[in-house]
Amino acid sequence: MLRHLSIRDVVLIDRAELSFGPGLSALTGETGAGKSILLDAFGLTLGARSDAGLVRQGAEQASVTAIFDENSAAGLEDLFDTHGIEIDPGEELILRRTVGAEGRSRAFLNDQPISIGLLRQIGDSLVEIHGQFERFSLAEPANQRRALDAFADSSTARKRVAERFHAWRDAVARHNEAHQALSASADKADELRAALEELDQLEAQVGEETELSSRRQLLQNAGRLIETLNEASDALTGENGAETMLQRAAGRLERDDDISGGRLAPVIAAIDKSSAELAEAIQELNSVAHALDTDTGEVEAVEERLFAILAAARRHQVPADELPVLRESLASQLAAIDGRDDHLDTLAKNVEAARRGYCEVAESLSQTRQKAARKLDTRIAKEFPPLKLDNATLATSVTPLDEADWVEHGIDAVAFNVSTNPGATPGPLGRIASGGELSRFMLALKVVLAGTSGAGTIVFDEVDTGIGGATAAAVGERLAELAGSGLEQQILVVTHSPQVAAAAGEHLRVEKRTSGKASARTVTTDVARLDAEERREEIARMLSGADITDEARAAADKLMDRESTLSEVPA
Repeated sequence: MLRHLSIRDVVLIDRAELSFGPGLSALTGETGAGKSILLDAFGLTLGARSDAGLVRQGAEQASVTAIFDENSAAGLEDLFDTHGIEIDPGEELILRRTVGAEGRSRAFLNDQPISIGLLRQIGDSLVEIHGQFERFSLAEPANQRRALDAFADSSTARKRVAERFHAWRDAVARHNEAHQALSASADKADELRAALEELDQLEAQVGEETELSSRRQLLQNAGRLIETLNEASDALTGENGAETMLQRAAGRLERDDDISGGRLAPVIAAIDKSSAELAEAIQELNSVAHALDTDTGEVEAVEERLFAILAAARRHQVPADELPVLRESLASQLAAIDGRDDHLDTLAKNVEAARRGYCEVAESLSQTRQKAARKLDTRIAKEFPPLKLDNATLATSVTPLDEADWVEHGIDAVAFNVSTNPGATPGPLGRIASGGELSRFMLALKVVLAGTSGAGTIVFDEVDTGIGGATAAAVGERLAELAGSGLEQQILVVTHSPQVAAAAGEHLRVEKRTSGKASARTVTTDVARLDAEERREEIARMLSGADITDEARAAADKLMDRESTLSEVPA
């Protein structure tokens, strides 16, 4: 909760130092005294908009510092971690805002510079402001949903719904990513299938292109080679060929070998060896000749096969010997793409399972909300009559959202709809109620929802607009009840009602002062904490006006005594 507020050079406030404690504090003063300036200054520390007009004339800058107690950081740890803010456990939160005369604004948290946006997030967690010219916390649909959930004590269920929602969203994201990848590869799959079919039909082998090229060259020169082979064959096997001549020579030498005393034997052996080698050569010659004994059809077949392999190699931009390897690679790629269909089916099943899981817990939370809504409406109805809202009704609606609008908070839209006149159709809280009515609606809601808000400080502005007497007294009692709910709740109320002011435990008076000579007068706004006697005088002034009478003082005493007696009644 708020402990201290320090204001420097804001509009008419030269310097103000205000301390606050738990309970109900009233802020009073004549119209135009500067109560709104005080709220504007406080609002700066909570992230409200600023402009150069807030800087006191002649000052270089306006500065406002709000100090919150050591328990205020609870629940803000994740926010601080996200923004790299270091706050020690048990440390006070010091929010400071400066506005230069040129309009430039800066924000600080415990002397660490922060953005205005972050300051606003922190401020929204620490303080609720209800009034005609402020952000209406419970007038916002999102906050109405949070309030109903808090009333229903459904924090565990909300957390479970959020977890299931994010699990569902993650499953959808994975499925969409895989689907996009599969769609992008569909054309590629068609190309792969066509290429693979071509290579399967071709069935090219490693080394086949070299073999075919050699065979083609051989067949193309077959005529010349056959002529050469024929000439060689005649030279080797003809009538006077080498084979015949060797046979003749060997025969003659063998006849005279006996008379040579064996000296011809080596020669005969050499001739025999040559004859054997010649026979092998003739055999090889005949084999080559047989290989060349073909028709033109084989040449065409070899060329067709060779050209098909070379064309495929050019088309796929690989050497011919790598076509078999390419075929295996394409087959693997296609298998991977085809396998994605099965993977996509698995992901789709995961999405549906995650959706069912989300729906299960979200529907349970929806039922909890519907029960809590009926209970809340009944509780609120009891608070309206004493606040001069006799004809008012609250109809808390919990309506299903279209699936496209389902969120981490669930499948419902929660709205506080009110009617201020009999028979009128209830409408949105922030649109139907007037400023004063809205503040009283907020008060009634806050009394019923006491303890469900994380904000330790609640500010009510104009809560007593258009009421007086017993109604104003009831408002004061409700404020005191809310402040004394045993939750260390701090309530600040800006009021024109003596009955409301009398209900407060602390009383601050805002007063405009004029100083200096007529030619150079200075107007300032002072804020003072009142003691018992000063408080009596202020409440008497509020009852009777500028001329305070004894009767007004007596009435003030009566109001203060009454509220003191009520505060002593056990809850």
